[in-house]
Amino acid sequence: MLDCGFGIRETERRLARVQLAPENLSAIVVTHEHQDHVGGVFKFARRHRIPVWLSYGTYQAVHDRCEEVDLHFCRDGDALAIGDLLLQPYTVPHDANEPIQYVASDGACRLGVLTDAGHATAHMIEALGGCDSLLLECNHDVQMLRDSAYPPFLKHRIGGDYGHLSNDAAAAILEAIDRSRLRRVVGAHLSSKNNTPALARAAMESVVGNSLEIAIACQEDGFGWLEIGPD
Repeated sequence: MLDCGFGIRETERRLARVQLAPENLSAIVVTHEHQDHVGGVFKFARRHRIPVWLSYGTYQAVHDRCEEVDLHFCRDGDALAIGDLLLQPYTVPHDANEPIQYVASDGACRLGVLTDAGHATAHMIEALGGCDSLLLECNHDVQMLRDSAYPPFLKHRIGGDYGHLSNDAAAAILEAIDRSRLRRVVGAHLSSKNNTPALARAAMESVVGNSLEIAIACQEDGFGWLEIGPD
């Protein structure tokens, strides 16, 4: 499981919705310490005795929550094996303490994940190249954020180089990566106040047209199981 910002009951409910139970999880891998990503990780891991992987920088930010949790450290460039998956962590620009994202592979197919970043980097583009499926942050529409009721400091934080990806920035990443194997993209981490699924989809379609499947994750329900590779 990648990150967990929910309480124990809500996490168990969401697992059950996709026919999983806590005992089916072999690990939780963490991207960074912000509450919407790590808020439920350690309570859930402690209750169900699930090992947790995170960067040392993230650990420094959450060390007081980690008692009696089986912790493992990972870092950019050092692949880690969990069950049948090989995960490749890569660093991203975000306002956290050593934030990382992951590309997962079973040896046949690759899934790239990018949920929190302020801008594109060459390292990020390289890491996400050659994926079969991609979970890509489309946090906000620039104009909607600009016109929102958010205070100026929050607008600056979200739209800054260490905040979150706009639809346009996500589309630029999609255009820049090696898409030779890409079949599916899921737009994720959409703001409920500063974006719409239609705007996120339109931004990605401006790059790929109808050449691949585009889906948008729902904050309330996420999405069901999706095939990673070609049908």
